[in-house]
Amino acid sequence: MNSTVIVFPGSNCDRDVATALTKLQFKNKMVWHKDNNLPKSDLIVIPGGFSYGDYLRSGAIAAKSNILKEVIRAANSGCLILGICNGFQILIETGLLQGALLRNRNLKFISKDVYLKVINNDNKFCKNYKKNNIINLNIAHNEGNYFTQKDHLKELEDNALIPFKYCDKEGSINDNNNPNGSINNIAGILNNKKNILGMMPHPERMIDSLISNTDGIGLFNSILN
Repeated sequence: MNSTVIVFPGSNCDRDVATALTKLQFKNKMVWHKDNNLPKSDLIVIPGGFSYGDYLRSGAIAAKSNILKEVIRAANSGCLILGICNGFQILIETGLLQGALLRNRNLKFISKDVYLKVINNDNKFCKNYKKNNIINLNIAHNEGNYFTQKDHLKELEDNALIPFKYCDKEGSINDNNNPNGSINNIAGILNNKKNILGMMPHPERMIDSLISNTDGIGLFNSILN
């Protein structure tokens, strides 16, 4: 499977996700944000980091990059798109995903491991997880507080477009287990066609039991399968 990772000035997780993809047998290429052409891709990843130093608004400047025109075209043609952390923010800014990512409710940068419950696995990103699986991934963000309007929230809930929610190690979902204030504990969302996933946690950081755990592998293997 061919994958492409988009690189922006300020990206700091592009090599991490490239390493994860290569380890799991993707044929990966890195593409600079000023390029105008994408290689043939089954999966495009917009990585985490702090594109353009998060100036103006997280993801706002990166969303205007040359290559994003091609990413949008590929997304609209059905290509799988994965936006992680800052990549999720960029997808919101392009309009490929709806909603907003606001400052964390404690107004502080958060970097820690969190528990997630797999709410829906009927999509190409989560097939290898069982519904209601509890996984442990890392978060590192300042603007991860997902918000959307009531009608869109209902659409997300009714159409199985929320793959992950923040929880505790027993799987309880409530405000005490919500690290950033996201509405309904949402940690990631899909578009209506389910070919675009934006998520704040970092699956690429959890692919090796020697340095973390392997809970992120399920996401990448789901895409491969």
